[in-house]
Amino acid sequence: MSEQRLARLRERMAETGTDLVAIGPSSNMVYVAGLSPHGDERPVLLLITQDHAGILMPALNADSSRQVTDLPFYPWADAEGPEAALEKLLDDCGPIASLALDETMRADFALLLLDRLKDVPRSFLNDTVGWLRAQKDESEYAALKENAVLNDGAMQAGFAALREGVSELEIGDVIRAYYKAHGATPEFVSVCFGENGAFPHHYTSERKLKRGDAVLIDIGGRKNGYPSDMTRVGFFGEAPEDFAKVADVLERAVTAAIAAAKPGVPASDVDKAARDVITEAGYGEYFLHRTGHGLGIDIHEPPYITGTSEGKLMEGNVFSIEPGIYLAGRFGVRLEEIVIVRGNRAEVLSELPRTPVNVKP
Repeated sequence: MSEQRLARLRERMAETGTDLVAIGPSSNMVYVAGLSPHGDERPVLLLITQDHAGILMPALNADSSRQVTDLPFYPWADAEGPEAALEKLLDDCGPIASLALDETMRADFALLLLDRLKDVPRSFLNDTVGWLRAQKDESEYAALKENAVLNDGAMQAGFAALREGVSELEIGDVIRAYYKAHGATPEFVSVCFGENGAFPHHYTSERKLKRGDAVLIDIGGRKNGYPSDMTRVGFFGEAPEDFAKVADVLERAVTAAIAAAKPGVPASDVDKAARDVITEAGYGEYFLHRTGHGLGIDIHEPPYITGTSEGKLMEGNVFSIEPGIYLAGRFGVRLEEIVIVRGNRAEVLSELPRTPVNVKP
């Protein structure tokens, strides 16, 4: 466990009046304890109070997990079940008057704990662990920046492989091979030719590239525990009618959203900045989703950049800005950047231009 993260979490627990933080096997456990235990039906719980921290751990996983943490384990065997070990852990935690529960854990793990804390007021982790995770430190920034630049290369490799008759799946294979060759794991690959770009979450298919097609590629890989995420567009041969107009609108929308993203600004203002540009250009009904999502250990995590977001941006927030315009049956254009709030501005992590790629046949 990072002693610094544990200390910061306890400070935040004091600020929010939280006695106990309960974390299941999840990215939250990775963040707090550096631990990613084997996931199955056997309960694993990390419990943290101001004076104690311990892990309910299946005995058969204890030895391997011991390699990455020195926190005390409360092991239990299949023959006896987890109840007695959990009771001992709760006794060592002391009196509990409020609980923050990991919303991502299995329901049966949560109920095992809640059955023993029936009258304790509870919330989720958004004000404690989630609040800390949303403010990236310098080591996280470095990992995210490295992955963004690596993703630039994967994107360039995908566009460079375009040729008449190639399938979306084949371009996807090129991108995955690039990740693997550079020590990264493919996280997701969405390659969209022509009309498939009008599906915001298109599944890469056997669709083959032909002249006059728009191309949208949305990809991300993972290295050193952190992912990347970026979308770029182009066209093969000549651009479809209105493609250049739509791409220009989106470039202006991205630029406006980046300019709006500063510490203390409501996240909803960033969404509004992008949406206003698109609406004023007459394409408001074709912008089908939020402007962005946080990026960290998870591909999607707080803060979320929506029209209804209530929170304000903070130093260290990392999130996507990805407005899109989707014209059914024709093409879609989405331009996506990952930014970090640093100083009084939003810094773009990618170094790849957003200019549409003109691929010559």
